[in-house]
Amino acid sequence: MDRTQKKELADFLHTTFNEAVCVVVTRQTGMTVDESTDLRRRMRDAGARFKVTKNRIAKIALKGTKFEDLDGYFTGPTAIAYSEDPVAAAKIATTFAEQNDKLEIVGAGLNGQKLDVEGVKALAKLPSLDELRGKIIGVLQAPATKLAGVTQAPAGQLARVLKAKADAEAA
Repeated sequence: MDRTQKKELADFLHTTFNEAVCVVVTRQTGMTVDESTDLRRRMRDAGARFKVTKNRIAKIALKGTKFEDLDGYFTGPTAIAYSEDPVAAAKIATTFAEQNDKLEIVGAGLNGQKLDVEGVKALAKLPSLDELRGKIIGVLQAPATKLAGVTQAPAGQLARVLKAKADAEAA
């Protein structure tokens, strides 16, 4: 990797650390290409990304960002999972690490707050933004649905009474 490529990677990582809400630092050893591709696909489907990093460049890129405290996590073969959703990267990384012992969660940062492994696991158990949005929409729609059912019920009952009366007169 020449100097310009290192500079481009440092700039990319610096921008990533500034824009991301959650950054999960992982250590992966012996992952196959298929396993890595599967992890990246899962991340992408959840709105997150996964990138193998060079420790020295990542530590340089961390300077001046809200994740500056994470520099101690960058030792050995590291990679980062990051997302703008506070839960997505942690959820996918934790799930994958439970299924594959070649990936290990080292720690994370959430809006500048440093998290240990237990903090990442707790974060992964929370519902994602999309799940929360769905629940809110459901809560907001429930009263309207019930109101429509209540307003239609008297008209339906009146129609059944009139039909019963008509049937009784015909008999």
